[in-house]
Amino acid sequence: MQEDLTLCPLCENHTFKEYLVCKDYTVSKETFTLKQCQRCQFLFTNPRPNKESIGKYYLSDQYISHSDTSKGFINKLYKIVRSFTVQRKVKLIDKQLTSSKKEKFVLDAGCGTGYFLEACQKKGWIVEGYEPDLSARKLAEERLQKKLYTDMSELPTQKKYDVITMWHVLEHVHQLNDTIHTLKSLLTDQGILLIALPNQESYDAQLFQAYWAAYDVPRHLYHFDKRTMSILAEKHQLFVKEVIGMPFDAYYVSLLSNRYKLGHSRYFHSFWTGLKSNLKARKNKNFSSLIYLLANKV
Repeated sequence: MQEDLTLCPLCENHTFKEYLVCKDYTVSKETFTLKQCQRCQFLFTNPRPNKESIGKYYLSDQYISHSDTSKGFINKLYKIVRSFTVQRKVKLIDKQLTSSKKEKFVLDAGCGTGYFLEACQKKGWIVEGYEPDLSARKLAEERLQKKLYTDMSELPTQKKYDVITMWHVLEHVHQLNDTIHTLKSLLTDQGILLIALPNQESYDAQLFQAYWAAYDVPRHLYHFDKRTMSILAEKHQLFVKEVIGMPFDAYYVSLLSNRYKLGHSRYFHSFWTGLKSNLKARKNKNFSSLIYLLANKV
């Protein structure tokens, strides 16, 4: 079943224009439309599968964040890079602690197969996570040797976290504003909500257009840039404390995008596109993916 949004999820305006028509290359081969709000310019997939029917669009062994597959060169490359980026992520959250607390708590919202939480655990963090996908959650629970929540609604409201992370998760959730509201309520006063998202203003996004792999319709419901993320933060009495680029994503996304556009990955050309995207982003921070550090307004 599909649902057709009549109000912008960001500013509640009711007038949209068609932005792009994209194809689901991963699972269904169906096409989906990206609409853009005519007031705030927020970009979102509309119409979209509802929460009850979206699951079938994740049923692919190519969806590595759920299946942990090593099939194919691109997925092997992804796993090699992940071992480096996970450590970088742990260093990033370590920097967010404002005091020498004996106990430090992190919640990973949509924790997938648990690699990030495992790395946090090894660095002394007390970890919690939730993951709606059963197969991914089982892999994570085996890795962490602890039970994880199946949904955000199960999280104890009295618990508070120093850091809450969403690594390429927010673009997947149907209840955008409810999610931000709930996660904010679970932060300590000095806590940080850390959100990683594809950036639709990046060079590779502009180059590939409808073939850009990070549109990933219909699994990606929203398509942010720095300005619209600031609007979302402001709406929930948060502010963007820092924006950090994720340079490795440009190479991976370019490989997939070339495969979608041309039928093969064009490894050298994809590497060059990723490099060019990162070089351009040094001036404007429009990397293929961005990490937003959100903090409570004082």
